[in-house]
Amino acid sequence: MKINNKSNILIVGLGIVGGSYARGFTKAGYKVNAIDTDRETIDFALENNIVARGTTKIDREMIESADVIIFALYPHIFKEWIEKNQWYFRSGTIITDVTGVKGGLVRYIQDILRDDCEYIAAHPMAGCEKLGIKHSDETIFYDANYIVVPTEKNTKEAKAVCRQIGEILKFAKISELSPEDHDEMIGFVSQLTHCIAMSLMTCDHTENLEDYTGDSFRDLTRIARIDETMWSELFLLNKDALLHQMKLFTMELSKLERMLMEADKEGIKDMMRRSTARRKLFDKEPPATKEKEEKEE
Repeated sequence: MKINNKSNILIVGLGIVGGSYARGFTKAGYKVNAIDTDRETIDFALENNIVARGTTKIDREMIESADVIIFALYPHIFKEWIEKNQWYFRSGTIITDVTGVKGGLVRYIQDILRDDCEYIAAHPMAGCEKLGIKHSDETIFYDANYIVVPTEKNTKEAKAVCRQIGEILKFAKISELSPEDHDEMIGFVSQLTHCIAMSLMTCDHTENLEDYTGDSFRDLTRIARIDETMWSELFLLNKDALLHQMKLFTMELSKLERMLMEADKEGIKDMMRRSTARRKLFDKEPPATKEKEEKEE
């Protein structure tokens, strides 16, 4: 199977990521349908031509007609949705997701899913601190990473379809990790960073702090404006990996604290040099530049 312009794409959940997926597929010329429980979200998607069809109900015909179904739901809702509605899937349907934790989720879904359908997990490493389809934007993917998260149960065909989704949405880099390696990595690069941003916002209660801060504080705490329902669930689902990364971070911060107490200037400078060198590896080409080059080609 390969996604083509005759394929029916169904997106379940039109939040910031699901909505951005819908925009990206529609912009690329694919037919996109959507299911979301919020009427205002569906109306916005239809009025702005983000999707071809949309509904707030479990539409059997819409589900049965889908070749690929992408789930952009909280983990527990994703599980419940599959348990209740997988019987409407057409034989051969490939489903994927955007969920931020994979460990127990992936194998649970694969175990309960019908044998004639296939679930291949994925994680778009892109998002926004704002919520809802009104803030969706397909360009958030253009300089972002996309991770395919297969298990031994996945076929080459499903992995190829999952990679194709990343290509259609113009992700900058597509990688592959096992569910376990994914969760360990996410505990560090995503969940720990949110924990640090949250802690920065709650550790000092100085009034009118917003009147005194510069760009460094705003940049570092951008993700502190957080969806507490989703992120608390993700933290707890990945508790062991996150606690391990917290311990490593605390140890490194303690090293810096000790160097400050001992006035170890050379030690501090060495840490800064190592930090600067590694940070350079993360520098990205601005999305606007990439779009300009594509147009020139």
